[in-house]
Amino acid sequence: MKQFTKHNTRNSLRRIFLYHGLLVRLNSMGVKRVYSYNLAEGARVTPEQVRKDFSEYGIRGNRRGGYMTVLLLNEMETLFRRDRVTNVILVGMGNLGQALSKYSRFGQRGINIVATFDIDPYKQKTRDEMQVYTPGRLQEIIDRFHVTVAIIAVPDISAQEVCNELVGMGIRGIVNFSPVLLRVPEYVIVNNVNLSDEIESVIWSVYRMKEQQSLYL
Repeated sequence: MKQFTKHNTRNSLRRIFLYHGLLVRLNSMGVKRVYSYNLAEGARVTPEQVRKDFSEYGIRGNRRGGYMTVLLLNEMETLFRRDRVTNVILVGMGNLGQALSKYSRFGQRGINIVATFDIDPYKQKTRDEMQVYTPGRLQEIIDRFHVTVAIIAVPDISAQEVCNELVGMGIRGIVNFSPVLLRVPEYVIVNNVNLSDEIESVIWSVYRMKEQQSLYL
């Protein structure tokens, strides 16, 4: 079993997502051709880093001629496999789980939450846009929709148990919103998303910056 201490998504892939967002905006503005320095400025990296990231993921371009915006976007769409829909399940329908289940941009990016699960009988009976199933039907849904990726948004006390069950049922990728680090086999990918940590880190940085500025006043 392996414990992931942080998001294990490579930094280069995170930058690719950032470049993609920049390209979408540039394309909407009518920009036909972009250069590595354009993306570097928006991503706050060097042009060399942009080219290195593109090379790592097989994205082609002309160093001097730049990149055709539409073609570059198409290459990224292929890289992200946006040409197909990926079925995902969501376990835990508290406030966060409900918000995630209604997030419209998932569908725009080929992420299809086919089912949600919760142990609360009231949530299972409540009529909403998406049916909430009992955990007893996890294997059935995973098999029916060929699901290999799951989102966990359950309380920390039950997160590891839920994780173990999902892995045993064939799940190979987990986005974990529970505030615990999950232990999984080497062949399972886990991204830990702790919203409280993210917000608190920004708060700490703001106060830290204020303290440093006050030293020079």
